[in-house]
Amino acid sequence: MRRDFILCGVGGQGTILASRLIAAAAMRRSLQVRAAETIGMAQRGGSVCSHLRIGEGAHSPLVPKGCADLIIAFEPGEAVRMLPYLKADGAVVCATRPVMPVSASIGRTKYDAKAMLDHLKSNVLNLTLVDVDKAAERLGTAKALNVVLLGAAVASGALGFDVAEIEAAIREKVPAKFLELNLKALRICGTTRNHTTSGFFSTASDTTSTSTQRCAKRSLAPLRRRMAPRL
Repeated sequence: MRRDFILCGVGGQGTILASRLIAAAAMRRSLQVRAAETIGMAQRGGSVCSHLRIGEGAHSPLVPKGCADLIIAFEPGEAVRMLPYLKADGAVVCATRPVMPVSASIGRTKYDAKAMLDHLKSNVLNLTLVDVDKAAERLGTAKALNVVLLGAAVASGALGFDVAEIEAAIREKVPAKFLELNLKALRICGTTRNHTTSGFFSTASDTTSTSTQRCAKRSLAPLRRRMAPRL
């Protein structure tokens, strides 16, 4: 198995734990794991990014641009920011709930979450969107949405690990008092490849026309210029 993953979001969303759960699942298979984390001022709502490289042949922990098999994005704007790292045939699993950048919340810039989601729908052929608000309603809390996204990645087939492997990693890494919640979050969506049955999944085929999915990749520069730094 050889996989390159990027997990991205903002501080407090559980991005780092999700990355470590995948790494734990890989090490249980005796696979080589290289990882790097960029957290910046994450506690203030800054960007959080984890690079995860699994299998032989990776000589650096950082995923090169154009090489990621999968991006798991906890926030739409962060997904757009990291798209240059995605392979042409790579997959994106993304939460639909936006998190306002600090610069936008104080009025210095504008942040259009709908534009970010529309851009993903138009430029990513293998896209799974997760309505994390509906998932939180089903769970009764928003504290395990990172594991919900992991379950979505499992269900998409792009992660390369099954539910049992991620569940074993959760049992190893998550404190006992949070264990059942995280297992429930995983099982909500990680037990089926039919994304529509859960009620809060959609794929590119659900949200865009075939002709739109097949359109040529548009330049990311205009969106990147409009996206202010999170700090």
